[in-house]
Amino acid sequence: MKKINPDTLTSTVTSLISQIVVAPVSQLAFISGQVALNEKGELIGEGDYGLQAKQVFTNVKLALEAIATGPENIVQMKIHVVNHKPELVDSIFRAGFEVFGDQWPLTASTFIGVQALGFEEWLVEVDAIVSISH
Repeated sequence: MKKINPDTLTSTVTSLISQIVVAPVSQLAFISGQVALNEKGELIGEGDYGLQAKQVFTNVKLALEAIATGPENIVQMKIHVVNHKPELVDSIFRAGFEVFGDQWPLTASTFIGVQALGFEEWLVEVDAIVSISH
């Protein structure tokens, strides 16, 4: 994967994302929006954005493991946050760094504030596009 952050675009967010990601010709995997449900279907972190985000990113990581790849192959990630406020950004990304550590995916990303997700208790949802080659 080639990650490009041209001088003509801001570098203020490139510690969290890449402005452009060029993926080699390969198979693409599309990870459905992951929410804060564990493998038993139990909601983790009711009412807590940070705890929900940690479970969401854990689920993304588990999905990557299921297709035998890692976060370095994520081409794009969309982070949906209910009733987003700027002060939530830190807790959401901190949760992602807790899960991925120094393997945080510097990918083309969109952070989207939404009115609601599929169920009222869901606060964070993340979907991803992954480039895989075997």
